[in-house]
Amino acid sequence: MFNMKNDKVLKYKNYIGSVEYDLTDKCLFGKILFIDDLITFEGNTIEELEKAFHDMVDDYLETCKEIGKEPQKAYSGTFNIRTTPEIHQTLVEIAKMENVSLNKLIVTIFNNFIEDSENKDNRLYNHILKNLSNA
Repeated sequence: MFNMKNDKVLKYKNYIGSVEYDLTDKCLFGKILFIDDLITFEGNTIEELEKAFHDMVDDYLETCKEIGKEPQKAYSGTFNIRTTPEIHQTLVEIAKMENVSLNKLIVTIFNNFIEDSENKDNRLYNHILKNLSNA
């Protein structure tokens, strides 16, 4: 599965935080990603940054509770995909031939892509990224 431990993000209680460095102030900083609110944190060391991130996630959850707001979750696991009718038909036909649901086929494709993405030498993964950047 997807490996968030790539030295570019922090993860805590299903929230993801960015990791950046300010050359002017010579400090680490980040923000909680994938929520509508802007919540930032900073530290002088990775340990301080991680603690600040944890504190800000906890503070965000507590503040939401106090004001009666539902905290945003990272993702629900449900989304729509827009494609062409031809691709849709082809995927349904493949799923039928494999005796699996369309959803199971798509989840399997995604899982394989994610696993392949961890191998930066993977030709298919690199080909897809190249096509995305040219689109």
